[in-house]
Amino acid sequence: MRILLTNDDGIHAEGLAVLERIARTISDDVWVVAPETDQSGFAHSLSLSEPLRMRKVGEKHFAVRGTPTDCVIMAVRKIMPEPPDLILSGVNSGSNLADDVTYSGTVAGAMEGTLLGIRSIAVSQAYKVLDEGREVPWETAETLAPALFKKLLAVDLPAGTFLNVNFPNCQPDEVEATRVTSQGKLVHTLWIDQRADGRGMPYYWLRFGREAPELNEGEDLHAVLNRCVSVTPLKLDLTAHEVRDQLAKALA
Repeated sequence: MRILLTNDDGIHAEGLAVLERIARTISDDVWVVAPETDQSGFAHSLSLSEPLRMRKVGEKHFAVRGTPTDCVIMAVRKIMPEPPDLILSGVNSGSNLADDVTYSGTVAGAMEGTLLGIRSIAVSQAYKVLDEGREVPWETAETLAPALFKKLLAVDLPAGTFLNVNFPNCQPDEVEATRVTSQGKLVHTLWIDQRADGRGMPYYWLRFGREAPELNEGEDLHAVLNRCVSVTPLKLDLTAHEVRDQLAKALA
């Protein structure tokens, strides 16, 4: 099996090294094509107004000055001799749950792979914030992912479907179970923080926060916050099929 790895935290991210160790439990044919710099929050964006710069970091390892989507396209269309059989995107530093999947570059890497007809999995690891910064239990994803992925790869997914896997913020032996979940709902609070530069000119910083979510059993948020691994099948079709008949009647 030929495996392509990408992420949105950048080519030097610790989570990418973790993902490579996970991938090598499945195959020896592992390629890495990841952004040169942190691309968190870029979602499924393309670099259309800037050139893509590519740098070979090592054997089968490449950095692209672009988004995760750019990286997958570059890997499949330019860098790799043949398309991969599997794309793994992550391991992201921080969970990608509920509405966050719409912002996530990690999820976008898997989304682009799915658009190209390649089986894809987005992988994220929840963490906690201490005074000295993030404390990410990478060992949880690294310990549990190999066996989990081998089970997931045995499942025949329909076209246009990919998987979003999130590991909880706890040690591997503290994980309660693995749950198949649906996408939950977050309450986002976004605001603009106005500041001044050294010359007194204003600039603006987008601030991001959340209110406490409503937790519903069976959803990804509920699973991860209850020390379970969440596996959510996502699909590319965004059509609200249940509304089509209502609209058709209104426009008849």
